[in-house]
Amino acid sequence: MAHKIYLDYAATTPVDKKVLKAILPYFSEKFGNAMSIHQFGQEALKAVDKAREQVAEFLKCSPTEIIFTSGATESNNLAIKGALRSYYSRPENKNKKPHIITTKFEHHCVLDTCKILEKEASAEVTYLPVYKEGVVKIEDVKKAIKPNTILISVMHVNNEIGTVQPIIAIGKLLRELRIRAKELRYPLFHTDATQGVNYFDCDMTKLNVDLLSFSAHKIYGPKGVGVLFVRKNTPIKRIQDGGDQEYKLRAGTHNVPGIVGLGEAISQLTTNNKQQTTKIINLRDYLIQRVIKEIPRSYLNGSLEKRSPNNANFRFDNVEGEGLVLSLDMEGIAASTGSACSSGALEPSHVLLAIGLKPEQAHGSLRLTLGKHTTKKEIDFTANKLKEIIKRLRSISGKVLEEFK
Repeated sequence: MAHKIYLDYAATTPVDKKVLKAILPYFSEKFGNAMSIHQFGQEALKAVDKAREQVAEFLKCSPTEIIFTSGATESNNLAIKGALRSYYSRPENKNKKPHIITTKFEHHCVLDTCKILEKEASAEVTYLPVYKEGVVKIEDVKKAIKPNTILISVMHVNNEIGTVQPIIAIGKLLRELRIRAKELRYPLFHTDATQGVNYFDCDMTKLNVDLLSFSAHKIYGPKGVGVLFVRKNTPIKRIQDGGDQEYKLRAGTHNVPGIVGLGEAISQLTTNNKQQTTKIINLRDYLIQRVIKEIPRSYLNGSLEKRSPNNANFRFDNVEGEGLVLSLDMEGIAASTGSACSSGALEPSHVLLAIGLKPEQAHGSLRLTLGKHTTKKEIDFTANKLKEIIKRLRSISGKVLEEFK
């Protein structure tokens, strides 16, 4: 296999060389536990504190508002369950069931958390529609709010189709509602920004969110480490008991190498990021134009305008997505049909069903996500191979259908 092309950057990214260099010493000579008071521990704590400051600088917030976790899945669980636990900890709320609002196409770690809370009768949940364009309407958010709404969770950028949600506008609406009702506590606003941090302004002074989650491995950092931003005075309680790490909000020994890597990765985002993003947008648009123009019965899923710079999600009539991904892999091209967390599932993507696709259309979808190492040569090779593979798969599909007539 001569070619090896990676177009699955939404699933994970390679660790940046500078990030790897920063991490390596903390596996060996700087191996201390950050909670130990001796010099080995203090050296590790200093590295954790530096990373916290690097993240805070990027988010334009206080370092005390940064909680390190094992990744966005844990951060999302802590945001939702932690907010609920805090609500129930107040005696006046003991017998008042709270209400949560989210969308129909959140990542499974948000949706499944909400479904479990419903099943346990801990909360009632409203799932907002996202329509053909894959974008939440602010009016729907406003209509869904009830007197007992304590939390609204809307992802910044969808992980499958890359559509960007109106986070600033929703946050502004909620802030105004809270002030008007003289209830500065609820509803809280949480966003899963895992796919947004790489390309969008996550300045906490502008974003109007109380809680924000992301993972290091989507921004050229290591796997197994993430962040939950918790705005000062946000009512949230720990959901994992043990030590007093992370301002008593997240028990567990610090993953010092991971945290160091996350800090270095996020500090790299400010270097040439605009230039990189422009390059990626141009390559993505070129890919979309070639596919739509040159492959009959091909369509782009979700809005083109309100879209992440690196995401191109297509659907093809009379083509099965898994077969397409496997065929591309045989040509050395790594792609996906959707979220890596759901790759073992046989059901059609809940994201694609949420934007109105029929199950058979959802099964014929392909996600290609670009990154800072993607080249025009790779895009051309991929587009050419896509044409060949889809023509072949449709030919096979046609013959099978003929045999069943």
